[in-house]
Amino acid sequence: MTIENGIRVLAGTMVLLGTGLAIAFNPWWLALPLFVGVNLIQSAFTGFCPAAMIMKHFGMKEACSQA
Repeated sequence: MTIENGIRVLAGTMVLLGTGLAIAFNPWWLALPLFVGVNLIQSAFTGFCPAAMIMKHFGMKEACSQA
């Protein structure tokens, strides 16, 4: 699995988890998917993604560029 795929899996999991917790327990859990969405948007513009840095540190491979 590449870092890019790992980011997608992590983001999707956090969105589903936050939404499920909001439905089951407390609407304040919607802050989790909100945070994930804002982080995805800012990383698209800045290139800074803490989750990608952590995944790289633990040995996940970056996607090969096809130039």
